Amino acid sequence: MQTRINFMGQRKLAFFLSATLIVFSIVSLATRGLNLGIDFTGGTIIEVGFEQPADVERIRALLEQDGLGNPVVQHFGTARDVLIRIPPQKKIEQARLGDHVLKLLRDNFQGEEITLRRVEFVGPQVGEDLRDDGGLSILFALFGILVYVALRFEYRFAVGSIIALIHDVTITTGFFSVTQIQFDLTVLAALLAVIGYSLNDTIVVFDRIRENFRRLRKAGPEEIMNVSINETLSRTIVTSLTTLLVLVALFLFGGEIMRGFSLALIVGIVVGTYSSIYVASSLVLSMGISKQDLMPPQKDKVQGPQV
Repeated sequence: MQTRINFMGQRKLAFFLSATLIVFSIVSLATRGLNLGIDFTGGTIIEVGFEQPADVERIRALLEQDGLGNPVVQHFGTARDVLIRIPPQKKIEQARLGDHVLKLLRDNFQGEEITLRRVEFVGPQVGEDLRDDGGLSILFALFGILVYVALRFEYRFAVGSIIALIHDVTITTGFFSVTQIQFDLTVLAALLAVIGYSLNDTIVVFDRIRENFRRLRKAGPEEIMNVSINETLSRTIVTSLTTLLVLVALFLFGGEIMRGFSLALIVGIVVGTYSSIYVASSLVLSMGISKQDLMPPQKDKVQGPQV
């Protein structure tokens, strides 16, 4: 049974909702910023092994009481392996930080064998380079998408898809700013994945719109948009729901190390699915797309030799 939802009839409300979310996101990013992880700010990564399953909450509390800032403590591999990320310290030399943490844990977990597996130091300059390179990678991805969509479809579709992708990235990043959930390299990777997912969903809708503009000769642009979105709606819902099921399972059972990554994808896919239906297509319609813009060019008739 084919759905007949009037999506384009609600585009003004959708524009208002999107504009509100984007404004909130930008304001939060400007005032609160992002809670950048050690990948971007620099710090020390320490991996320790316990004889028994480790209590990460107790370890985190011990490190905070010792004045080591706001450390990130999470299981790594198994419940006996713990990964500790500590922000840059002024009172303790970086070279001695691993031994200091190991001594602190052994003093508070007496009777249990604790081994120091590795200690890695990420300098502030390296963190800044990673942050800058991550931002450039998103910009390059958006530019490449702009060129690709403009060549495959028409410039209005390219503009609509890029604005929709900027919409998705801004709102997803704003979510992390509002909640102050740690933003690290895994979250940045999730943002790039959101761009790819949202673009794929948008391209499917755009393909159907182009086909229907050529097939439905008597229908107007708004009607064609609604028909196209309704025809691809079942595919969009099934794809999004199956992906979300996997991501929710990853968020619940994947451990602390995968939490930010899976959460960024969950938010991004929800926002990306919404933007593929309302933002991208509505923008193309608002820019005045018509049948003439999508009709294939007519070939010149070859005239026979004149006698």
